[in-house]
Amino acid sequence: MQTLQAVITGAIQGLSEFLPISSSAHIVFSNALFELISGNELSGVANSEEIFFDIMVHLATLFAVFIYFFNDLELIIKDSFVALKERKHNENSKLISYILLTTIITGAIGIIIKAPVEAIITSPKMICVLLFITGCILLLSEKAYKGDQKITLKNSIIIAIAQALAIFPGFSRSGLTIAAALFQGIDRVKAARFSFLMSIPIITLASMVYPMIELDSLEIAGFNMKAIILGFSSAFITGYVCIKYFMQLLGKITLKCFGCYCLFVSVLMFLLFQFYYHV
Repeated sequence: MQTLQAVITGAIQGLSEFLPISSSAHIVFSNALFELISGNELSGVANSEEIFFDIMVHLATLFAVFIYFFNDLELIIKDSFVALKERKHNENSKLISYILLTTIITGAIGIIIKAPVEAIITSPKMICVLLFITGCILLLSEKAYKGDQKITLKNSIIIAIAQALAIFPGFSRSGLTIAAALFQGIDRVKAARFSFLMSIPIITLASMVYPMIELDSLEIAGFNMKAIILGFSSAFITGYVCIKYFMQLLGKITLKCFGCYCLFVSVLMFLLFQFYYHV
């Protein structure tokens, strides 16, 4: 992996992981454009170094979430211990229970749909289709939005299923989870906060399990670590900045602009893959 490509891809991951526009789709698109500019053919299959890099930039955005929500996480954990000691639930102890539940549901569904997910990764045009569907879901969720409901056990299960479906590249994890919350009448800012918090355990587990199962430690030693570290740093910085301003914007704007963006980009990239790459 080239250093410049790593930095650009890291920045795209940081920006698109938290915006409801699908980071996986945008990384596929950016790699395709990089290949186009450099004059290389699009392979459509990621090698071990690219997979490891993808894991590392996801970890970078995970750290960004952890740092931004550090005070929230500290309070949630403290309140959960208090609830455990007093044997009485409070809002934060319920929240952590919902987050753990969403992690279990996402992990279970993820194992079931592993094969079709891996098939779609090699199909750029199918990723475009799923991004187009993401755009439609975002637009529809705004029509159903009321914003006066609390997060409950029932709607956290539905949000967990949305997160699991977002394992498919092209579906936005933040987009589907926030939209699922909006469909159930949950406030945008509360929905985004829950979406980001529930990403912490699932990204942590995915980033730990995959390298142990699929990657060889000797193979990792031969990777371009300079490029990977710079990509990690780029993803972390842009990810943190993106969370900060996205949370502020959600109280003022709707998801319609992101929905329209997904529709536009998906059509544009579909045409590029159809007429230029023929994949």
